[in-house]
Amino acid sequence: MRHVRVAVIGSGFGGLGAAVRLRREGITDFVVLERAGSVGGTWRDNTYPGCACDVPSHLYSFSFAPEPDWPRTFSGQSYIRAYLERVADTFGVRPHLRFHHEVMRVRWDGVALRWEVATSQGDFTADVVVSAGGALSDPQVPDVPGLETFPGEVFHSARWDHGHELRDKRVAVIGTGASAIQIVPAIQPGVGRLTVFQRTPPWVMPRADRAISRIERRLHRALPATGTARRQFLWGVRDLQVQAFTKRPDLLGVVELLAKANMAKAVKDPALRAALTPSYRIGCKRILLSSTYYPALARPNVDVVASGLAEVRGSTLVAADGTEVEADVIIFGTGFHVTDVPIAERVVGAGGVTLAEAWKGGMEGLRGTTAAGFPNWMMITGPNTGLGNSSMILMIEAQLNYLADYLRQLGRLRQLGGGGGGGGGLGGGRVALDARVSAVGAWNRRVQERMTRTVWNTGGCTSWYLDANGRNTTIWPGTTREFRRETRAVDLAEYDVIRAGDGGAAPQPSATKETVR
Repeated sequence: MRHVRVAVIGSGFGGLGAAVRLRREGITDFVVLERAGSVGGTWRDNTYPGCACDVPSHLYSFSFAPEPDWPRTFSGQSYIRAYLERVADTFGVRPHLRFHHEVMRVRWDGVALRWEVATSQGDFTADVVVSAGGALSDPQVPDVPGLETFPGEVFHSARWDHGHELRDKRVAVIGTGASAIQIVPAIQPGVGRLTVFQRTPPWVMPRADRAISRIERRLHRALPATGTARRQFLWGVRDLQVQAFTKRPDLLGVVELLAKANMAKAVKDPALRAALTPSYRIGCKRILLSSTYYPALARPNVDVVASGLAEVRGSTLVAADGTEVEADVIIFGTGFHVTDVPIAERVVGAGGVTLAEAWKGGMEGLRGTTAAGFPNWMMITGPNTGLGNSSMILMIEAQLNYLADYLRQLGRLRQLGGGGGGGGGLGGGRVALDARVSAVGAWNRRVQERMTRTVWNTGGCTSWYLDANGRNTTIWPGTTREFRRETRAVDLAEYDVIRAGDGGAAPQPSATKETVR
């Protein structure tokens, strides 16, 4: 069983970013465990027609790996995936990648103070585990009665079946989220009949997408500072917008008027407009960007069923309002397991408690990155790190700063502890940091108190931002710059320091806790 200093789970933006940061910190004894056969995360898995990012390209990239040659202001899936492949090559990540290594179990060894990581291709032990699988990695398909009786093709948007021809078929798209509004206009011209099952209508704003000119790209290559300035401008604008989401949701009424104008321009049928108009405040659910979705819905071969799918009877799809539709293909655009991430069932912390059990009342993390009872376990895009209007790359880079300081603190503590310890890893004696329950509680009370005024909690909608208990455990209620300040450095007063006894050969070496104040 190989021992590594750090095991990273996932090779999307979070995992690759962690790998690059580890190398920059001088740490090369690590692996990146990836269940698939290539890097890319959600941008590898989502290959549906029309797949693209709704964050501007120059903001949806690492600050340490600027891309001067983005082809469009909002880039498509293939370009983003190619960008991540280049990051893996440019920063020497390839030797650390372990493809087809699905993590099956991660268990904390409280004696050796290390993690035991069981994968589909072999086992590892690690001083620190960084979970970077992301929130959009495990598709969620609703349990629809009778779905097994459907004789046609059924797949989720994140598992697109490119071997199945949709031309002239009767296709049903279930859901109207970020993926669905890209799929619908992409496939509408070729299908025979397209039915969109809409449980709740989204607010849709125009997508100001255009080709980035050769002159712009040449300028960014010749003068990289211009690309940085472009990124900083986009970052600043997005952070300014956050105030309306978090403190003054009433100001979003003006944005609703723009969204309604966007709809009225393409949809002339009053009944269809009424069905497509949300009853909640814009921003409560993610604001979607598309200049082609509404025109597609107005086409003669498209029907909108203003109700969710309730039952399947063979090839007949029955909506909750009783509407019946015949279909040859069902495409689920129903999102992902976000508040109930499956990996939480596989992580066993101190005392034999799984992360899912620890989170049975809702996800909680210290600064969105660590969890009480799970020493030396770190999360990239953990609880309350999501964004409603900006780039997750900004949040990921902030957490990478926290990761780097966490590892430095571990190194210092091990040196202070002295001794050989037989532990290997980050310095001398074996040591771990465990987020204090009181610190996690204090942090989450602050987050939830700030959440009470936000549009996500007051806007009158039910969204995937909320867990089964109605708590918003996904979104960060502030600006990305605020989060960056909060994660600049590790405050050891928020952690218990756990040290193992120095008898590496002893069967049960003691472990002691100390609190740094």
